[in-house]
Amino acid sequence: MNQLALDKIPTREEIERLQREMTEMPQAELQTEHYFHGGMYCRKLIRPAGTLIVGKVHKKEHFFLCAKGEIIAWTERGMITLQAGDIVESRPGTKRVTLAVTDAIGITFHRTNKTNLAKIEKELVEPDETSLYGVGNTLKTELLRG
Repeated sequence: MNQLALDKIPTREEIERLQREMTEMPQAELQTEHYFHGGMYCRKLIRPAGTLIVGKVHKKEHFFLCAKGEIIAWTERGMITLQAGDIVESRPGTKRVTLAVTDAIGITFHRTNKTNLAKIEKELVEPDETSLYGVGNTLKTELLRG
């Protein structure tokens, strides 16, 4: 994992502005797989090269694993480049932008006994009406203007 030097660390407002501006751009249908086992929820997201994602704010800590490829993550704490095998400890309240530099796979690991995706989202994620993706990473086409 490499920390990139930036002149400026993005603010939450700048990340949210990017999210709003992305409604003008074509959006990818994200291939997402969901796994449940022993009080854990794992979400695997296939990211074609060039895919830019503004994530939702999580309420609880969890792990993010770059399982394949290279992903650049831009957060309120700086920019990092993740290679396959890199793990990030995600803190509550973090809003992140990610760019798949190559075809990549990102996996998150969460503690929950729930198996219903809507209930998991309510437990783990802060509400965000402007997010381009709904429960289970389904594209919210009604928000797209492009």
